[in-house]
Amino acid sequence: MKAQENFSVNMSVKTAPTNQIDFNETNISVSFNKKAGSKSTLTNTLEYSNLKVNYELGTYKTYQNLDGFNMIQDKFQFSHELSDRTSLNFSITPMVNFQSNLDASDFSILGSFEIKQQLNSKTNISIGAARATVFGLPKFIPVLALNYRINNENSLLIGFPDSKISYSNNSRNNFSLSNSFNGNFYHLDPQNNLDHNASKVSLSQMTSAIEYERNVDKNWFLNFKAGYDFDKKYNLIDNENHKVYDFNAGNGYVLGIGIKYKQ
Repeated sequence: MKAQENFSVNMSVKTAPTNQIDFNETNISVSFNKKAGSKSTLTNTLEYSNLKVNYELGTYKTYQNLDGFNMIQDKFQFSHELSDRTSLNFSITPMVNFQSNLDASDFSILGSFEIKQQLNSKTNISIGAARATVFGLPKFIPVLALNYRINNENSLLIGFPDSKISYSNNSRNNFSLSNSFNGNFYHLDPQNNLDHNASKVSLSQMTSAIEYERNVDKNWFLNFKAGYDFDKKYNLIDNENHKVYDFNAGNGYVLGIGIKYKQ
């Protein structure tokens, strides 16, 4: 799109209803991007999200107090060009995931390290490792991405945890079909450890979605998303990350809308 990303603000809402539980998430992030010399780029993104969980009337009565969770994270990214074809990408993300009362034990650190290699004018590949929450808890995972620019209108990303094919018919419209593994976890307040000595809730799923982004003017963008969550898991976890209760949430569709300002 036309606007440069020296500074951006992104706000979005998403709903993901399942058979007996509805998940509604509100998210806001602020990102700053700055060149550090001719070959390095620094990016800092501060993000807050709130997840509301609504249970069908009469179900999961013991767990009705598990109805809201919060996350605050600050992602620092550093990218450096080693040569015309090779670059290094490093990130570190301090975060707190909590129910309602913030505590020092809610603190975690994520991060990633990748090497990006330009194979030719249309293709590049990234290989690395990350500590991420795509499976519902912080774990070390491999990261792989093959980016191929098919032509001026189409591009293809094949990888893990994200894959996407994109189409842009002009400078204002962008359509994409994506598949991603994603998840998160939240520490429970001490008084809500409930049965089985649970200390966290864990959510994860694989999401396939169609997205449309519209550049409404020079700096403003609208984003619409519709998709489906497969293999959705919503569990209670103990201090040793063992599953102690499975809500059997089931799969369900995803709807989202977002607005972004970039300059």
